[in-house]
Amino acid sequence: MKKLEIVTRPEKLEDLRKILEEFGVTGLNIFHMEGYGNQKGYYEGYEQKSEIKLLPMIKVETVVDASIAGTLIEKISKGIRTGNYGDGKIFVYPVEDAIRIRTGERGKIAL
Repeated sequence: MKKLEIVTRPEKLEDLRKILEEFGVTGLNIFHMEGYGNQKGYYEGYEQKSEIKLLPMIKVETVVDASIAGTLIEKISKGIRTGNYGDGKIFVYPVEDAIRIRTGERGKIAL
């Protein structure tokens, strides 16, 4: 199993959700946050200010079967890309086990 953390623009949430549903992903967590990457925030007006501005971002976390992870990551990358700074990143982590607390099921079946 693989845990995917997808950090992207808030306006891409619906596109991302549709892609995850296409692949049968049944659970996700969404976090609303602020941050910046290579663009160091944004500047207003014509003068550059030294103040760092934080941009609104979302982080979507989900755990998927390792067999679909590669294809899913490619589809997400293409599906939410705008080609501009701030498109985000996808972080991939191995997941040793998953346990559904209600039933005690483990592994892929617990997803």
